[in-house]
Amino acid sequence: MIECLILGDSIAKGISDVRKECVAYVKSGINSRDWNDKFVKQVVPAKNTIISLGSNDLKNLNTEIELVALRTFVNSDHVYWIVPAIKPEKQQIVQKIARHFGDTIVNIPELSPDKVHPTYRGYKQLGELTK
Repeated sequence: MIECLILGDSIAKGISDVRKECVAYVKSGINSRDWNDKFVKQVVPAKNTIISLGSNDLKNLNTEIELVALRTFVNSDHVYWIVPAIKPEKQQIVQKIARHFGDTIVNIPELSPDKVHPTYRGYKQLGELTK
């Protein structure tokens, strides 16, 4: 079992830049379905897993089905879900799944001017919040 696993989009990539000790399967701009198609079979057991997906999911993508499918592959002592800063419907889905599995919900503490990604300090805070 590895210590730390990071799964997801550009926000996950930013967290992996400050949590260099973690194994990361991340890709900027990726949506939940494409992430599952590309990476889900690479998910390995980890003490801690950080998931950031949903920000790039369009309305026609069933985010809930995709994220539940991903979560069933995750075998971790502790799972952290980063709530997207945009798209209230996707925020609610992430929170619902996290609550269902008894996982930890983490909101982005400090947003950059694009209102999607954390600032550098926000990424550092996310790194600390997910330890």
